[in-house]
Amino acid sequence: MATPEELREALGQLAQTMASIEAVIDLPGQREAIAVLESQAAAPGLWDDQEHAQAVTSKLSRLQAEVDRVASLRQRLDDVGVLLDLAVEEDDPEAVAEAGQGLAAARPEVEALEIRTLLSGDYDDRDALVTIRSEAGGVDAADFAEMLFRMYLRWADRHGYAVDVMDTSYAEEAGLKSATFTVKAPFAYGSLSVEQGTHRLVRISPFDNQGRRQTSFAGVEVLPVTEEADHIDVPEADIRVDVFRSSGPGGQSVNTTDSAVRITHLPTGIVVTCQNEKSQLQNKAAALRVLQARLMERARQEKEAELRQLKGDGGNSWGSQMRSYVLHPYQMVKDLRTDYEVGNPAAVFDGDLDGFIDAGIRWRRQQSNAA
Repeated sequence: MATPEELREALGQLAQTMASIEAVIDLPGQREAIAVLESQAAAPGLWDDQEHAQAVTSKLSRLQAEVDRVASLRQRLDDVGVLLDLAVEEDDPEAVAEAGQGLAAARPEVEALEIRTLLSGDYDDRDALVTIRSEAGGVDAADFAEMLFRMYLRWADRHGYAVDVMDTSYAEEAGLKSATFTVKAPFAYGSLSVEQGTHRLVRISPFDNQGRRQTSFAGVEVLPVTEEADHIDVPEADIRVDVFRSSGPGGQSVNTTDSAVRITHLPTGIVVTCQNEKSQLQNKAAALRVLQARLMERARQEKEAELRQLKGDGGNSWGSQMRSYVLHPYQMVKDLRTDYEVGNPAAVFDGDLDGFIDAGIRWRRQQSNAA
C-alpha cells in the first residue's frame, strides 16, 4: 500500500494536470456560452425551426456535460485530499487505503480528460463521418473491411455513442466494398480522425482452400460532419443525381422502390451514395451532407498542401499505412506511427480502441508542435 507521502505526491500531480485542463477548457467561458444557449433554448418559437433547435439543445447539452464532468472530477480530487488529511491526522490506515482507492479511480478519468484538451482543431468537437473501403486483397480485403466496420460500431457502442449507417455496399462473395456511417458524439471527429489511413491485415485466409497466408488492405476515411455555418455551396448544375434500388448482401433486394441515391459532383468527380434511409428524399439529403463533408475536406487539404509547399517540405504528410493487424504467425496489432501495440487482436476487433486513439492523439499533437 502506498504511503501518505506517496499519495500526496500523486494527488499533487493529478491536481496540477486538472489545473491545466481547466485552463484549456476555459470554464468561465464555457459557463457564459451555456447561459447564452439557455436563453436561446427558452425563446418562444425555438422549435419552429427544428434543425436549429436541435443544434442549440445539442450544443447546450454537450457543454453542460463537459462543465459538470470537470467540476465533478475536481471535487473528487479535493475530497481525496480532505480524506488523506484526516487519515494522517487520526493515523487511520483504512482511511489512507480508501484515499488511495479514490485516487486510483480518478487517475484514468483525469488522463482521459487530458486527451480531450488535445482536441483543439477547428472541427474536432463535431460528429464524425466515417467511410471504410476494401482495397488490395480481393475477397479477404472485403472481409477485412467488414471486420473494421464492426470494430468501429462496437467501439461506439462501448461508449454509448449513436451511429447512423448511411450506406453499405456488399461485395459479391463476402464482406463489404464500402460502408459509410456517422458517429454522433462530442469530439467524435477529433478522436476518430487519427484512425484515417490504410489498415493492413495479415492472416491465414479463410477463403483460400490451400490455407495460405494473405495480406489485405482496407482504407478508413474520417471527415467532420458539416454544419449550417460551413456554407458549402453545391449548385444543382454541378451535380448529377441517379436513383437505383437498394440492395443487401448478395444482391438481395431490401427495397422494392428506387429509393437509393447516387450523387456525382461533376467538377471534382466525387461520387457519394446513400441507400439506408426510408425514402429517396431522405437519401438525397443524406448524400448531399456526405458530399459537403468531402468538399470541405478537399478544400482543407488543398489549403494545407499550399502551406506545406510554402514551407518547403515537399507536401508529404502522415496518414497512409497506419496500422497492422497480424493474426498469423503471431498475434499483434501495432500502430505504425506511434508504435503502440497490443497482443490481443480479438479485443481490438471487438472495439477496444481507446489505447490506439489516445496514443494517436498524443502523437499528432507532438507532430504539430514539432512542425
